[in-house]
Amino acid sequence: MFHSRVSIIIVLTLALLATGCGVQLDVPVKTPGPEIVEGIAVPLPGGAETPRLKLTFGAGDLLLSAGGSQLVSGTATYNVPDLKPEVAASGSQVSIQLGQYTLDGLPSVSGMVNRWDLQLGVAPMELEIEAGAYHAEFNLGGLSLTGLTIQDGASDVELAFAEPNLVEMSFLRYETGASNVTMNGLANANFSSMTFECGAGNYSLDFSGQLARDANISIEAGLGNLTLVIPEGVSAVINVESGLSNITFPGGWAQTGNVYTQAGSGPTLTFVIEIGAGNLTVRH
Repeated sequence: MFHSRVSIIIVLTLALLATGCGVQLDVPVKTPGPEIVEGIAVPLPGGAETPRLKLTFGAGDLLLSAGGSQLVSGTATYNVPDLKPEVAASGSQVSIQLGQYTLDGLPSVSGMVNRWDLQLGVAPMELEIEAGAYHAEFNLGGLSLTGLTIQDGASDVELAFAEPNLVEMSFLRYETGASNVTMNGLANANFSSMTFECGAGNYSLDFSGQLARDANISIEAGLGNLTLVIPEGVSAVINVESGLSNITFPGGWAQTGNVYTQAGSGPTLTFVIEIGAGNLTVRH
């Protein structure tokens, strides 16, 4: 352990000396060129297992919608060669990711273009999205998602289930940083459990749509603004574990300690919310 610490100190010292002596690290600089539009077409894998599609994206614009004739199809537009997407498939596992920059990180390049416009097929699939600081529009209604996982950084995301998910979704997980995230029609997602973790930012979760079964929702929020839209007549229970936060509920809700309830018919939405020094607003 002692030798490891000494090695680390030596490396840091050399780095500081190099900086002080004016030595510059050899960091490659990429210059944007003309835009390249590349088609993406991934067929549905064979076999009995449900396909698992993973999209690994950095900075830029990511557009997803239904309507694909294959597992996934569409286009990728970029103007830095290293942003060329790479497609890999192994059995039921399919991945689409950026090239070199997926591992090395996206550089700050003025004028860089990186945009994926993808359409997903209607066959059942599990979808995972991993991204950085990006803008996204996810129109996922009418698909057959058995599971959905999203992890991103400081992002601007609009996600919607305008139509019901065609199969039961066992889980929906979303983990984000200091972002602006809007999710609409979540009752149409047809999930049994949902986890949403967020930092400082603005988040709106709209649970309108056709609620087909009971669902449990766990939310962990830091310093941010969290808005929940729960239509009137929907049975809902919200347990709030709060720090220094402002909590606002509309009329028609009953409160017992830190538990808020709205009477309704049909399936029930059950929330457990841990929120720090932020704002929680519930509205119809």
